[in-house]
Amino acid sequence: MATVFGALNRFISRLDSESPSQSRYESSASGFQVLRNKNPEIPIEPWYDFIVGINGRQIDTPSPPLLATEIRNCAGSTATLTLWSAKGSTTRTLPLHIPTPSPTLGLTLQWTPLSTTHSVWHILDIAPSSPASLAGLLPYSDYIVGTPEGCIHGDSGLGELVEDYLGRSLRLYVYNHEYSVTREISITPSRNWGGEGALGCVLGYGALHRLPQPLGQGPVAGPGEVVFGDGEESARFSNEEPNRAFTPSSVPLRQPSPSTFLVPAAMDLPPPPAASKGAQSPASGRAGRKPKVVRGNSAFEDMFKEGQAKSQEEDFAPASRVKVAPPPGGPPLSSRSPAPDHGAKTPEPEAPHESEG
Repeated sequence: MATVFGALNRFISRLDSESPSQSRYESSASGFQVLRNKNPEIPIEPWYDFIVGINGRQIDTPSPPLLATEIRNCAGSTATLTLWSAKGSTTRTLPLHIPTPSPTLGLTLQWTPLSTTHSVWHILDIAPSSPASLAGLLPYSDYIVGTPEGCIHGDSGLGELVEDYLGRSLRLYVYNHEYSVTREISITPSRNWGGEGALGCVLGYGALHRLPQPLGQGPVAGPGEVVFGDGEESARFSNEEPNRAFTPSSVPLRQPSPSTFLVPAAMDLPPPPAASKGAQSPASGRAGRKPKVVRGNSAFEDMFKEGQAKSQEEDFAPASRVKVAPPPGGPPLSSRSPAPDHGAKTPEPEAPHESEG
């Protein structure tokens, strides 16, 4: 699993280095890191903030005298510093008023690569009763950013330092991103605390575990870039018309004209005939009655007649109920029975004639 995370971290690091949206100041790879701030009125954090530009120009030369000269030239006016922060890898501008009597900032600076702030270790799971738990480390919100005992760089830098301090007290600088504070703790690495590891915690290192922005701070917009626009006009393409807000009350309602729709009540139809008391129900008198077409619009009447005629031709149905004559010859002899005639007399049978022979 560690190999998979290591490969993923290397892949993300390569994407970060090749990303076209990377800050132009971060691509310079170095800047003046603030080591100490003696002026509490200047909102600059030591170790996390780097001065990478001044008055709109990028600093690409590691020359402190040139930076000091530029600041003295702004005496009595305002100098604008461009700062890069390790918290979220963001840039911001800070205008500062330079006093005339003492044109200094009260900062201790050192030309340092920006990548030094990537050597941080994220505290993940912590075992109970472990050295990390006893030292007061907090899971998932604490980051080990350094130590006063020396410099640690690379994935194995913290492990080598812990091995050197087995059984001894080790001081570490820990940053908590939930409260945005940095504190110093003392921890005693040991192999005999009853669990795995000398610290008793799981550490995360690499591009997936770099310092995030403090809670409550949104993404910082770059030059000419709007992250969340709250103005009257929303973002659009250059060839797109301005987007006007749709207000239902501003749209006039068009009343339809009477001739737009077909109203059946407007047809010239005669009133229905009044039903008589002795009239049969529609179900009983329907069998021997032809379909009646309501006399109304002539166009509809012609259309109904044409449809009725086509239907009769296709179904070979007679136009009226005409009695059909029986076939000639009548039924077969076997099934023929004479009809009784009560008024006629039955002839008597004749006696047989005897012939003389």
